[in-house]
Order: sequence, then structure tokens, then C-alpha cells
Amino acid sequence: MSHNNQKKIALINDFTGFGKCSITVALPVISALKVQCCPIVTSVFSNHTAYPEYFFDDYTEKMQEYIDQWKKLDLKFEGIATGFLGSEEQIEIVCRFISEFKLKETVLIVDPVMGDYGVKYETYTEEMCKKMKKLVSMSDIITPNLTECCILTNTPYRDDMDFATVRKMAEELAGMGPEKIVITGIERNHYINNFVYEKGKKEKIIKSKKIGISRSGTGDLFSAIISADAVNGVGFETSVRKAIHFIKKCIIISEKRDIPTEDGVCFEDVLTTLK
Repeated sequence: MSHNNQKKIALINDFTGFGKCSITVALPVISALKVQCCPIVTSVFSNHTAYPEYFFDDYTEKMQEYIDQWKKLDLKFEGIATGFLGSEEQIEIVCRFISEFKLKETVLIVDPVMGDYGVKYETYTEEMCKKMKKLVSMSDIITPNLTECCILTNTPYRDDMDFATVRKMAEELAGMGPEKIVITGIERNHYINNFVYEKGKKEKIIKSKKIGISRSGTGDLFSAIISADAVNGVGFETSVRKAIHFIKKCIIISEKRDIPTEDGVCFEDVLTTLK
């Protein structure tokens, strides 16, 4: 009996019970796009770290035993997607998982969650940054923000960075391995710009008018749509536009409801519109 008669994505990320981010938002979105989502949990949070207090349980020691059961089932995946990784050991486990499970037709999508607004996350050591570059080199698609691009390419961060420099960073990242890159969340004159780069194609800048302020989980929503669309054969630019439009709808509803920013976005209200 085969367990591989349905499209599947292995999603490697943390599980957060409240605050709408990571697996909690990616799983329903991937499912809505008619792909089975199979999570590998890196850690468990009661609520994410933007809140004053939270419960946290590191799952690193259990990850390999968990993965070994999937080997016994001979699971095969059309996609593998990674999100926040909390240690060098976790990145190594993920690299090993990819080497064991990635087939020629498997699409690897890496969201290199390393920092934001020009600041590297406190958990990210220099050694972790090097290991993340290794993971990026194995990928087909990456979805970094401007800060993460700068970290990966050793480029000094500027929030007013010109697009010629952004293009140069995208080319450098593509030289590491990925065929498709979208650099997200570049703010300019009340617009959010997304720089879309595909090897062999002219780059595109897709912009959307900024609404409200930054909210947790939007990056996870974005990468979930990109991941499911990649498995479903949707064009990269089309997928990026879809993700931008969907997140904008989510933010509009959240602003109308006066949802606290750390609580994320009300994606459930519009999930049935995602196709």
C-alpha cells in the first residue's frame, strides 16, 4: 500500500498555539490549496515571543526519531518547506532530511527567518548564518526579507537601499543555488515592494499600498502560498501576486476588527477565497 497518492509538503517549523504564525497559519493555507501538509515540529510555543511571557518546549532531540518513522512509511514529498530554525543542530537535521527525502521533482522552499528591520535575531550566531547559507544553496525557492538578504550576502543594511543593490543581492543569492527568489517587504513611500527574481527572466517589482502596521505571521502566510503553488505548478510571479493580494485582504479585516498586531491577521475570514 502506498502513502504517496496525494500531493504532500513537509513543513518544518515551530508550532505556536496563539498568535497566528508558523505551522498554525501555514497548515490551513496549504490545505486550502489542495496539498496535504505534513508538519515537522521544531519547537512548541504557547504564544509567540512578541508577547511578554510564553511557554516554550524545544523539540530538537525528538526531531530525528519523528523523521525516522516517516522513512519507515516510505513517504515521498512534492515539496519541502522550512521556516524558523532555532539552532545549528536543527539546521543540520533539516539538511539531512532534505538529502534523504528530496527527489528530483521535489521543490524545496526556504524561508530564511533570520531577522527583520536591519537586526539579526538574537538566536542567530555567525555559525548559524553559515549553516543557513548551506540550506539556501540546497533550495529551489527562497523568500527572504531585505534584512535576511543582507545577512546572507554580507551586505550592510539600509532601509532606503536602491533597487540596483537589491538586484545585485538577488543575483548573488541565485548564484548560491535557488532558481527563484522573492525579496519581501521593501517599504518605499507608503508602498510595500516585493522584488521577484527568476533565473533567465527579467526581474519584477510588485508593489502594494501599505495598510496598517506590521503584523505577525504574514511571512508564514506568504511562504505557505508560494510553497503550495510551487507544488501545484503555478507560475512564480502569479503566486507572488496571489500571496500579496491575500495578505492585504487579511490585514484589512484585521484592522477593521482592531486586532492587536501581535495576534496576527484574520486569515480565516477569507481562506475560502484562496484558490
